[in-house]
Order: sequence, then C-alpha cells, then structure tokens
Amino acid sequence: MNLTMLILGLMGAGGILLVFVGLSQPRTAGDEMQRRLERYSDLGGGDSARDVTAGYDVKDTYERFSEGLNRLLSRFSSTGKLADDLARADLKMKPSEWLMAVIGGGALLGFLLAWRFATPIAFLPAVPGAYFGSGFALKFLQRRRARAFDKQLGDTIILLSNALKAGYSFAQAMSTVSKTASPPIADEFARGTREIALGINVDDALNHMVKRNQSEDFDLMVTAVQIHRVVGGNLAEILDTIAFTIRERVRIKGEIRTLTAQARASGWIITCLPIGLAAVLSVISPAYFTPMFHETIGIIMLAIGGFSMAVGFAIIQKIVKIEV
Repeated sequence: MNLTMLILGLMGAGGILLVFVGLSQPRTAGDEMQRRLERYSDLGGGDSARDVTAGYDVKDTYERFSEGLNRLLSRFSSTGKLADDLARADLKMKPSEWLMAVIGGGALLGFLLAWRFATPIAFLPAVPGAYFGSGFALKFLQRRRARAFDKQLGDTIILLSNALKAGYSFAQAMSTVSKTASPPIADEFARGTREIALGINVDDALNHMVKRNQSEDFDLMVTAVQIHRVVGGNLAEILDTIAFTIRERVRIKGEIRTLTAQARASGWIITCLPIGLAAVLSVISPAYFTPMFHETIGIIMLAIGGFSMAVGFAIIQKIVKIEV
C-alpha cells in the first residue's frame, strides 16, 4: 500500500505540474517573436545573452516536448476538430497543451481521491471524470464566446455598412472592423483579413469564419454578402436590414433568458444539491454515508436517484430552451 500511494503521489505531483505548465502557456505571436529575438541578440553583452538563454532552458524543453506531442497527435483525425474546438472556446492553446492539462487535472483528481479514501481503486473514476469535466468546460467556454460574438454582431454589421458607404471595399471594411471592434469578433475579422491577404478569396474567408463560429446570425450575413457578389445590389442597405433583424433577435433572446433565469437556476440547484450533499456527508461522516456504496439497497437507491435527477434536469432544460 505504501508503494502504491507513493506512485499515486508522484502521479499527483506530475499532474499538478502538467496543469500549471499547460495552462500557463497562452501567449501572443508578438511574445513568441520577442522571445526568439532575445535568444539570438547580444542584449548588451555575452553574459546577459547567456543568462537569458539559460532562463529559457525550461521553456525550450517544454516547447520541444509539446511540439513532439503535437506532431504525434496530428496523425489522428480528431486533432483537427480539437484545435477548432479550442479556437471556438477562445483558448490560445495547442491540442498537446490542452491534452497535458486534462491529463494533469485527472492525475491530480485521482491522487486526491486515492488519498481521501486510502485505496488506489478510487483513482479510477478520475479518468472519466477528467474527460467529461474537460469536455463540459470546453462547451461552456464555447457557448460563452458564441453569446459574446452574437451580441457584438449587430453593431459590427453597422460598422461594415458605414465603411461600405464611405467607399471601402468589403475586404477593407473587414480590416476596419478588426482594428476598431473588440474581441472576440475583432479576432475573427483579423483572422479573416489575414487569410485574404494570403491570397484566399473573400467568400472562402467568410465561409471559414462561419465554420469556426457556427453562428446562425453570422451565417445569414455571409449568405447575403455572397448573394450580393453574384447578383449585385445595395449591400450597405441589405446589411442595415440584417443588423436590425439581428439586434431584435438578440434583444428577444435576452428577454427570454431573463424570464427563464429562475427556472434554469432551479434546475441546476435541484440537480447539484443532492450530489453536493452526498459529497459533504462522505467527507464529514463517512460511517453514516458508506452503506449507500456498500449495501445493495443503497446502490439501487443511488441509481434510481441519479436517473431521476438526470431526467428532471433534461426536462427542465427542454422547457426553458425557447428557439427564436
């Protein structure tokens, strides 16, 4: 048991390291360029340059490991989807860094469970827990970014329309949005502008933006722009009409979220309260709650209760989800 707990302790320590290293990597392209320039510049003398280079030894080792893991993951088709999901969640991370953070979190969770219940078997639930927990967190971040994107879309379309009225081309109008708007929509238009500058035509760049964001309102705008490029017409006036429609949809969605906030909160509270209470009881009074896991009737009651909570939560979410 001592050897097993030692191994689990080492895995937990490695998990903590992977979590912090993986989550501390988000950086901009400017920071990366500055780092590389500093490595090969004198920086006022050879000693200073050697000090800076020595300071980057750990990061360089991590970078090499991350790049190697990224090349290994690139052989799998699911890696591209993971990269798109990370971009859709506005996480400046590589798939390898996200994988290391998930593995580290799972190892840390498993070590805490094994330490708490004094058995290595408790480490096993940490693997699916880390997998499903990371997926839930990724979906939550994606929904939050999508709502922020949709809220900014109406004003952005007005900005595009005003730029077109001023005589700009559509590509120039996109560049204007990327410089004057705020994230996340400014980041998307900046990426689209870079794609156009690299030789991709406007229609393909817009289609890539639609694929990354999966926004119905933005898809409507892109469809209108592409139809205009084929049949002609007053694009600025069309964009003004679309902006008004999108603003009304955002307003109605906001009112619906306000009216259904109590029902949604009730669904989460009713679902999470029994789970939280069971976790608290298992910690403060293990002898009181242990029969629920070891007795047949207790396991049956837990299964029925979990199924009932899942069905109730699904019904509540179905009721409060109103399409606009």
